[in-house]
Amino acid sequence: MSDAPPIGVVKTSAFTVPTDRPEADGTFAWDKTTLVLCEVEAGGETGLGFSYTGTAAAELIGGPLKKAIEGLSAFDPPRAWTAMQRAVRNLGRPGLCATAISAVDLALWDLKAKLHGLPLCRLLGQARDAVPIYGSGGFTTYTDAELEAQLGGWVERDGCRWMKMKVGTDPSRDPHRVAVAKRAIGGATLFVDANGALSVKEALRFADVFAEYDVAWFEEPVTSDDLDGLRLVRERAPAGMDVAAGEYGYTLDDARRMLVAGAVDCLQADATRTGGVTGFLRVAALAEAHHIDLSGHCAPSMHRHSALAAPNLRHLEWFHDHVRIEHMLFDGAPAPEHGAIRPDLSRPGHGLALRRADAEPYRVA
Repeated sequence: MSDAPPIGVVKTSAFTVPTDRPEADGTFAWDKTTLVLCEVEAGGETGLGFSYTGTAAAELIGGPLKKAIEGLSAFDPPRAWTAMQRAVRNLGRPGLCATAISAVDLALWDLKAKLHGLPLCRLLGQARDAVPIYGSGGFTTYTDAELEAQLGGWVERDGCRWMKMKVGTDPSRDPHRVAVAKRAIGGATLFVDANGALSVKEALRFADVFAEYDVAWFEEPVTSDDLDGLRLVRERAPAGMDVAAGEYGYTLDDARRMLVAGAVDCLQADATRTGGVTGFLRVAALAEAHHIDLSGHCAPSMHRHSALAAPNLRHLEWFHDHVRIEHMLFDGAPAPEHGAIRPDLSRPGHGLALRRADAEPYRVA
């Protein structure tokens, strides 16, 4: 297609899906998850993107963001991305606004790829053929049997090399829970995620305890707002244990500050929070310039193609809730093979199609 079609209709909707059982981590508990969907039309095609966020993001998409991008070239997502950033200047770019912008940007890249008849990874350019994944769940509400079954299933069924569990709700129980998890996964590698629940001294103490079970990844041992604390834990953690954070980064500056502080061994980035494909690949480039690996956070259907394009990607989080929702609501959601997900090169864009009849019972906006 030689002519650049203008962005036309922008639609949004939201769906809230109950969890399959109560879930909690070190700082939060939940029983449902909301997905905000954006659809953008141009040139006879429709691009699709989404973010896991609040329903208010749908109002932002249907209001200031829609106004900012209508009529712009569908071939130029970075220009639309800049227009959206400016449109929310007085609302505050981080948080809710960032998740709304992310959903639109993801839809715009899907749209561009469809207009060119290409899977998105081919449009972006691939650095690899497959995206390694790690199983993620192990919520603190789980019984020992539930924990064993979930983590063991990722090894046996999906071929995952790494598994992550939540810690921090009741730290006194965590050594036992980590021992249960390690027994379930055998020779695979265990990660733990405290979601910022611990103090620096608690984190250092538990890092030594977790090292006895060969834990190789300690995610958000302290809050990501405490970059000095993260750096201290990173510097004093046992050899072979990486400290990771970054999932709550909404802007390029959030990532830059974490990298400049020397706070992480591996930087996390979430395309549904940090500005879609445009923001995710900018964060990837920034991390690469600091010689730090990148790990994709959650929403595997929205990361599959951009993760293929990031040269410094280590792995992508195969998060239980999001995997379940994406397979419930979309055709074309990724399925793991030998611990990795691959693009379906026969499907353009992200390769997803909303199953509207299946999604409708969960619609809230």
